[in-house]
Amino acid sequence: MPIARNSNAIATVSLRGTLEEKLAAAAAAGFAGVEIFENDLIGSALTPREVKSMMDDLGLACMLYQPFRDFEGMPDHLRQRAFDRAERKFDLMAELNTDRILFCSNCQPAALGDRARIVDDFRELGDRAAQRGIIVGYEALAWGRHINDHRDAWAIVEAVDHPAIGIILDSFHSLSRGIPSDSIRAIPGNKIAFVQLADAPVLDMDLLYWSRHFRNLPGQGGLEVEAYVAEILRTGYDGPLSLEIFNDRFRSNAARMVAEDGHRSLDYVRDAALRLLGRPSTMPPPQPALGAEFVEFAAEAHDSARLGSSFATLGFDLCGEHRHKRVTRWRQGGINLVVNAENKGFASAYRAAHGPSICAIGIRVRDRNAVLARAAALGIKAYNPEGRPGRMAMPALRGVGGSLVYLIDENEVEGLWAREFTPIEPSDPMPAPHAHGVDHLAAVVHNDEFLSWQLYWRSLFGLEARAAQDVIDPSGLVHSQALQSADGAFRVTLNATDARETLSARFLEQGLGGGFQHVALTTDDIFATAQALHDGGAAMLEIPGNYYDDLAARFGFDDAMLARMASLGILYDEDANGDGFWQCYSRAFDKLFFFEFVQRDGGYAGYGAPNAGVRLTAQNRFREVVVTD
Repeated sequence: MPIARNSNAIATVSLRGTLEEKLAAAAAAGFAGVEIFENDLIGSALTPREVKSMMDDLGLACMLYQPFRDFEGMPDHLRQRAFDRAERKFDLMAELNTDRILFCSNCQPAALGDRARIVDDFRELGDRAAQRGIIVGYEALAWGRHINDHRDAWAIVEAVDHPAIGIILDSFHSLSRGIPSDSIRAIPGNKIAFVQLADAPVLDMDLLYWSRHFRNLPGQGGLEVEAYVAEILRTGYDGPLSLEIFNDRFRSNAARMVAEDGHRSLDYVRDAALRLLGRPSTMPPPQPALGAEFVEFAAEAHDSARLGSSFATLGFDLCGEHRHKRVTRWRQGGINLVVNAENKGFASAYRAAHGPSICAIGIRVRDRNAVLARAAALGIKAYNPEGRPGRMAMPALRGVGGSLVYLIDENEVEGLWAREFTPIEPSDPMPAPHAHGVDHLAAVVHNDEFLSWQLYWRSLFGLEARAAQDVIDPSGLVHSQALQSADGAFRVTLNATDARETLSARFLEQGLGGGFQHVALTTDDIFATAQALHDGGAAMLEIPGNYYDDLAARFGFDDAMLARMASLGILYDEDANGDGFWQCYSRAFDKLFFFEFVQRDGGYAGYGAPNAGVRLTAQNRFREVVVTD
């Protein structure tokens, strides 16, 4: 069976379920083929021929059978048994109609490290494989007993010098050991038998445990997988890119979701690698997110009035009414809040499921058509309003929790507002806005979607991941991942937890699913802003006095400054360079969403992580209270 070129594959071990369920999920996601993991086949009720028949029906090829363990360098009394096992697996491969098999480096204590012996073993194996039309790929496991570096594996394959023996490159095994990716340039592309990819968070732990529990898809971790793939493509390799993922989350997630994300991740990493090489790609490049133009809230008529009152206390002015719909626009500086009280359409359906909540965001981009084309290439679903009167004439993509991400060309922003809304002059305009822009948006997602939404933002807009944080809620741990554009113009944080009583988990339960939970607004004078909010009657979050006692010890603020901060509920953090971050929070509206006001000094790039536990504790004090204004 000739191997498919420039295609996507996935190892069955990456997915949850029976072998039949895994194959069905891979086919539905658009994969050209799979790697059959030996344990999946052994545990299947299907015979190999029945598996082959099912793959034919699904349009899948078996691109690799794996793994064959503990082959090379075995002492004499075990050597013949290893060759006998190989012959049995070659028979099995014929039934599966696959011509490639993975031999991973030996981990057995009995294995000999004699290189000449290892070369002889593979040379004889090559002769046997060639008689069957089989290609053997040798992979260096990061924890292999004698061979744990792809450079050493290549040295052996090169010494064997047999057309049926090649090397298999696995990004995790190479990158987890810090092996320079440019070392791949020494390997001719036609000697690379197969390529397996996995990303992972950067952790300091035993390699085998790291590999077996924390691998994830390219675009979900911290390894330089894009550069690794670029070096492989540089060799002339044009075979499949395949995923081999071991991850505790994926073992409990729906196979269909993981498979769809997996296909997207391979398209994303191939595109990124081609761009690193300056080669053409099949999709437009990521368009930078230039900022959040608006945040849309779904509300019934009575909620709309309550929201308007709440927004007014937060410094927003009613500045427009939609020309055809029950939609209002509230503005403060460069921040736009849209309240959609229509009784039919998307916002109405979203409100019915989630209650009064953030149903959509609008993002400014340079070329929205390029974003739409890239989204289509990545399998991200579009939402297409008809564009007739009564509809916002903006294309949109499906986003977190069923929300929408509207796309607005930067040169059409003012025209959009003028065309869609009738202006309203504020009856009592503020002398100056409290805040002038959206600093970041924070979403809460189900734990099984946490990595999926990271991939969404990174692959579509090229957002960069900041260091992940574990935030302590009084009722459990919350995992938080911040993503942002290179210039910081657009930032989003994702939060997830397994702890059922945390604020994040209760948001998911009350809102019947994930979504945006809070909006952080930027100000240049946090004290003036906080004072104006206080004077305007905004319901702000109270911070305990113990926090300010601790702040005095950490940063040396004098008593007058601490008293002022405490009276206004202002929190503070500082980075290693002494750049500061100031925050204050509103109370939550119906326990569903809230606002944050922030001031960044100098180059502070974080999100006040040391204060998150204090904020969550303060919010938990109001868990039984519904704030209505």
